[in-house]
Parts: sequence; structure tokens; C-alpha cells
Amino acid sequence: MTELRANVSTLPVIAPELPPDQPVNLLNPIVLAYVGDAVFEVYIRQRLIASSSRKPHELHKAATRYVSAAAQARLLARWAPLLTEEEADIARRGRNAKSGSPPRNADPGDYRHATGLESLVGYLYYRGERDRLEQLIGLAFEPEETKPEGSARPGRKEETT
Repeated sequence: MTELRANVSTLPVIAPELPPDQPVNLLNPIVLAYVGDAVFEVYIRQRLIASSSRKPHELHKAATRYVSAAAQARLLARWAPLLTEEEADIARRGRNAKSGSPPRNADPGDYRHATGLESLVGYLYYRGERDRLEQLIGLAFEPEETKPEGSARPGRKEETT
């Protein structure tokens, strides 16, 4: 019993665990997005808690600025130039996967891009690439570069008049 306790105490609280015969790159992108959604939310919440002491309601309001479909779509666009070919492929597979209907309050294009971001987060999580996750997710907390007026958001075409 003591040996079991010693082993358990050295394990991370949340550790990636896949079936032994399942390579991460062959997982369904929606499965990657499922876990990526949770991992992304935990990273955001941890970062908010570490940055200041707030009341739970204020933390929730602050977190929603980062975890909405629109915010995740914008973040994926910021990540795009930094992604390796493999990472871009995972995000693309997640974006193109059939995941059902988006929530009523989400733009369908933003929702698809957010699913791509979550797929990539899930992929990196299962590969144990914590430093890469922290690097990419950390960009959510850096100021966005301002784009010229009329710039299209991901998943949307620019309007022409």
C-alpha cells in the first residue's frame, strides 16, 4: 500500500492517457477537440487565477473572453503562422470535421475554427508537449495586433460593396 501511495504522489494530477494501441495522430479530431476544450479551459482558468486574485464571478466573466468560439477562432488565426505543418494539419482536420450544430450564439465559421484550435490543443496535450501548449495558449494573453479596417475574421469572407 505504501508503494502505491509513493507512485501516485509522483504522478501529475491530470496526465494524458490513451489506449496503448491508439496513436494520437489517428484519433478522431472531434475526440481531440473534446479533450482539447477541457485542457484549454484549465489553462485559461489557471492563468487568470495566477494573474490576480478575483472573485469567482469575475474569473468566470474574464474566462469567457478567451473560451468563446469567436475568441478561439481569432486565436487560431494568430497561431497559424507559428504552426508546424503537422500542427496545421491537425487544426485543419478539426476545423473540417463534422461536429454537429454550433451553439445558437456562435457563428458557424467561428465554431469550426474553434474546433480546430481545440483539436490541436488535445493533440499537443496527448503528445505531452506542455511547453508548446503554454507557448501557444500564452498568446491569448498578449495584445492582438491591430488589423486594418475591413480585415476578415477567420471563417468569414471580407465584405465587398
